[in-house]
Amino acid sequence: MPLWTLHGNGRTVEPGAVVRPEERLNWPATIAIGVQHVIAMFGATFLVPILTGFPVPTTLLFSGVGTILFLLVTRNKLPSYLGSSFAFIAPVTAATAANASGANDGMGAALAGIVAVGVLLALIGVVVHTVGVKWVDRFLPPVLAGTIVALIGFNLAGAAHGNFSASPVTATFTLAVTILFAVLFRGFLGRISIFLGVIAGYIFAGVRGELDFAKVEEAAWVGLPTFHFPDFASPGTWTAMAMFLPVVLVLIAENVGHVRGVATMVEDPEINKQTGKALIADGVSTSLAGFFGGSGTTTYGENIGVMASTRVYSTAAYWVAGIAAILLSMSPKFGAIINSVPAGVLGGITTALYGLIGVIGIKIWVDAKVDFSRPVNQYTAAVALIIAVGGFMIKDEASGFELGGIVIATLAAIVIYHGGNLIARARKTGADDPKPLEAVGPLGGDPA
Repeated sequence: MPLWTLHGNGRTVEPGAVVRPEERLNWPATIAIGVQHVIAMFGATFLVPILTGFPVPTTLLFSGVGTILFLLVTRNKLPSYLGSSFAFIAPVTAATAANASGANDGMGAALAGIVAVGVLLALIGVVVHTVGVKWVDRFLPPVLAGTIVALIGFNLAGAAHGNFSASPVTATFTLAVTILFAVLFRGFLGRISIFLGVIAGYIFAGVRGELDFAKVEEAAWVGLPTFHFPDFASPGTWTAMAMFLPVVLVLIAENVGHVRGVATMVEDPEINKQTGKALIADGVSTSLAGFFGGSGTTTYGENIGVMASTRVYSTAAYWVAGIAAILLSMSPKFGAIINSVPAGVLGGITTALYGLIGVIGIKIWVDAKVDFSRPVNQYTAAVALIIAVGGFMIKDEASGFELGGIVIATLAAIVIYHGGNLIARARKTGADDPKPLEAVGPLGGDPA
């Protein structure tokens, strides 16, 4: 595995130049940029565990471990931070609620679903690495990719409303300042507006007397994260696992988009050859996190923003970020502080955040110029989104079998799109998707 050569004088990046993945600046500069990556990922990464009830230190630990694993699998050729994926929030929430009377209050079933997603993603990565990414282009065209991403965000509207209702004043303040930070600040500060909104909302909640520091005071400064393990034995686990499978499609889109985005910014098409390895690495990282109680991972768009602003794509900076995340995870008191964020703050943040996930799906349609005058495209999006927003459910009380809105909506979108195109093209009715079936664009990770 190649290490890094020094870029130029090691201190500056020449106009028009970039620091490539196999290069680095001097170590003080590299460490400083690595810390920037930690700050960039932090806001989104810690939100996932506090929304799902997972332990924050454990999630941080496996985001750091996953990032280092990613760098090892891609042999230091592809810069990326693996942080918590928002695509897991809906199925984890549903699984823990449906299995609340089981082991670990339903966490075991949720972790089993995360492990299953990781294994499937890694297997898909092996296929992509062997035969290429073209089949992904055909299976996941823009109208379908955008629909799946959008429905995951919009399906969470009810959860956002629940938190918002817990403290409407705090939630409204948090939402307002988050939007204000996004439009007020330029560059890096604008990209971490959600993180800044949480801090402002937290202070506001403290002024209103809504903070509870009892667990913070009890927590030790230094200690190992708390580990939980998946439950594959309970009958409800296998029912819950079906809710997780659509997440694989989102992770494929994010990883493919991340690789293509980096290749474009570095102007090196050879980086696209790392697509299969990126999927394998993210799959293994997600499974590893699920085995020990962490959130599933994905490549992060927030960190692409840091690379674009600094023009430093060195994988050395990501080694620094991964190690820093592991060190942060060794403080239970730090995790307790994060877990003390009150429901009102979460309500304000998630109102914006879940909507942004939905808008990313719509952005995929816009960027790809999806033709919504065609009935196949119309019904693919229309039916799936209504199923997701409405929280449709298939449930058999006798057997305990249950399918949630995300699973039903995803399956509906896939069947309508591919089945509808097959029939329309055979009949030559003109109802099919007329655009070339091209891969999804550079999504990166979850919204910042």
